[in-house]
Amino acid sequence: MGISSSVLTAIGHTPLVRLRRVVPADCATILVKVEGNNPTGSMKDRMAQAMLAAAEADGRLRPGDTVVEYSGGSTGAALAMVCAARGYPLRIVSSEAFSEDKLIQMVALGAELTLVRSEHGRITKELILEMIDTAAEFGRRPNTYWTDQLTNTDSITGYHSMGEEIWAQTGGRVDGFVQAVGTAASLRGATTPLKQYNPRLRVVAVEPAESAVLSGGRPGAHLIEGIGIGYRPPMWDPDLPDEIIPVPTADAEAMARRLAREEGLFTGTSSGANVLAAIELGQRLGPEATVATILVDSGLKYLSTNVFRTSQGASRQSPHGNV
Repeated sequence: MGISSSVLTAIGHTPLVRLRRVVPADCATILVKVEGNNPTGSMKDRMAQAMLAAAEADGRLRPGDTVVEYSGGSTGAALAMVCAARGYPLRIVSSEAFSEDKLIQMVALGAELTLVRSEHGRITKELILEMIDTAAEFGRRPNTYWTDQLTNTDSITGYHSMGEEIWAQTGGRVDGFVQAVGTAASLRGATTPLKQYNPRLRVVAVEPAESAVLSGGRPGAHLIEGIGIGYRPPMWDPDLPDEIIPVPTADAEAMARRLAREEGLFTGTSSGANVLAAIELGQRLGPEATVATILVDSGLKYLSTNVFRTSQGASRQSPHGNV
């Protein structure tokens, strides 16, 4: 395989795996892109590398500058890895609402962490906005570059490779593509080459049922990390998906546990939501079709959460019951 010149060359080229046990009969073939095989265990490595490379190229990011971002953890860890490889200090704004494992990983990779308090440890629109405002304030300081992931279209290009890889790995056979929406960059980025190859591709966006704003619902609190910011993200393209499937937190957690126990695929809650939506689409398309979706990150990022921590795999409790 040879010797890599940098950890950055290890980003991408992740496996595509067929699900066997969690898929019902008369369903399409469901394929999952195992993005937990990236260096920090997340697809976000792709977008972090793309954002910083583009900023270096046009002078927005200069030697000695500090990079700033808000993050629930995976983007922060990815930026920390790329910053470590490229030699930039990094400041991340996050919250205790996100898994302790992610917070530890960001610090381990060299990020300076600022935490914003969350009511009842839940992900809400108000929390996201406060994190963004805090990051923006840091970003206004001299010699600082705020990557601003919610509006930074450089991140979209970082996910083109994911779509290209899926097309090549399937031998050009993809009838449907399913992806959960956080910033919307990965949905747009991976779909771009897939749609070019197959204009009839059925595209499905996924969001938390408790905060189904893309479907026209009201924002609410949920526990699916990395998606569902409580309002339409600036890079959201309503004309891109053919449909939007809301998935409840409890169902997404249950599927994440099933993937680990029945498929040997250890991944997070947004990935569980992706698989549920892919199965729903696959049952409609039928057994002759092929649907691809993303296992966004590694389950190692969620060891401190109740998704995997309790023997029964129970959902985290709030003062109002299960969330």
